[in-house]
Amino acid sequence: MTDVKKVADEADMIVNGYAYTQNEEGCRVLNLNRPDKATVLSKTGEVLETSMDDIEIQIVKSYLEKNKKFMEGWDAEVL
Repeated sequence: MTDVKKVADEADMIVNGYAYTQNEEGCRVLNLNRPDKATVLSKTGEVLETSMDDIEIQIVKSYLEKNKKFMEGWDAEVL
């Protein structure tokens, strides 16, 4: 079981219940309200792994695009 509090504490950014954590591949995103829903995005915005549906993926990519300036070291453009 995912430790939601730990993920939230270690997240680089939280937007509307989604925790964004940077890693070597790009960015891990976890829905804190539904911890079974997660995705890994490359630095170019490509989905590498996911348990989210297409609509939710577009939502988290949109949140990242609008708020990436608040994440240190996130230079890539997310499409």
